[in-house]
Amino acid sequence: MSLASDQDAGEQRLSENARRMLALREQVFDTWSRRVRDQVLQARALQQPILIDTLPVFYDNIAQSISPDYPRTSAVDGTTVAAEHGGERARITTYDHAALIEEYQLLRWAIFEVLHREGVALDHVETHAVHASIDSGIQQAVEAFSLVHSGFRERFAAALTHDLRNPLAATVTALEVILLTSDPTRIKAVAAKALANTRRMSGMIDELLDTMAFHGGRKIQLAIERVDIHAVVEEVLADAIAAHGNRFAVEGGTLQGWWDRAAMKRVTENLVTNAVKYGSMGTPITIRTGEIYGRLVLTVHNEGEPIPAQEQECIFQMYRRAESARREAKGGWGIGLPYVRAVAESHGGSIGLDSSVERGTTFVVDIPLDARAHQNTSSLAQEQA
Repeated sequence: MSLASDQDAGEQRLSENARRMLALREQVFDTWSRRVRDQVLQARALQQPILIDTLPVFYDNIAQSISPDYPRTSAVDGTTVAAEHGGERARITTYDHAALIEEYQLLRWAIFEVLHREGVALDHVETHAVHASIDSGIQQAVEAFSLVHSGFRERFAAALTHDLRNPLAATVTALEVILLTSDPTRIKAVAAKALANTRRMSGMIDELLDTMAFHGGRKIQLAIERVDIHAVVEEVLADAIAAHGNRFAVEGGTLQGWWDRAAMKRVTENLVTNAVKYGSMGTPITIRTGEIYGRLVLTVHNEGEPIPAQEQECIFQMYRRAESARREAKGGWGIGLPYVRAVAESHGGSIGLDSSVERGTTFVVDIPLDARAHQNTSSLAQEQA
């Protein structure tokens, strides 16, 4: 059966070599999948359906294009299949432009490798058609990939501007009140609010700069000190309870380690905020801290709609948010979870995720108790840079 984008079952119009290409589709993609997982770092953890994506349809379009009697001049003639592939790579994988291009180059290699192995000899015109299709596919996929990422950045900029506007407006209002009053008590109270909002903006900007640096291949500069993580959690929850009510449970006692206190507090705040935002209304949120084999395990659990498997990696990427968050118009600018990953990996650890309908959603920060020896450990972002 042909999977080509026009779904034309009239294989009688296909040339002999085109029909043989269709018969060898599975071998081509078995060969391609192994090579892509071996050579493209971002492809290694992808589920097979996500890895394959729309490429079999593109491949069958190529088979049509090498047939002189078939009305398709190339694999992208009259179809958006390559553009859709590039768009999906942007939306639900960690691919960059180089990875996207490389997988098309490997598809070219796999096609000719399998055809040669199976004794299928293409003439000059057929060979040219294959090359032209692959090159056109690369162009359209990269254009769509770039457009999607441009959209991510635009939404990020809009969300960032919106989130900064609120504390900035509150600060301006507080300063205006100070200018209009001579009451020392009133001035002190209003100044405290202005200072709190200014610190909030400063924290948002620092978080953004740290995450951008991390995704650019640099480690976050940590100010490591002796920290009681339980005390950090209690601080975060005091603010969370004041804002969202007493729906939080804490498990675990005093636990000392060597970490960046400010960064770990931001990590906890981001995970708790994420649980409030995406958890089912009124259901409990549980924060646990514990030590095992010289490592801190910090978890935040909420009930609610699970994060689909195909979105579980992209939520840790810059400018990216799960499709459900965009669909439901949740607030935020998509930097919280990437920042959590940056901090965890900069401490020599990781951030994990477990999510299902039955189990709810749990984020797991797993880092050494003593991070002083791990500040120079390579990060995922550095390996991909």
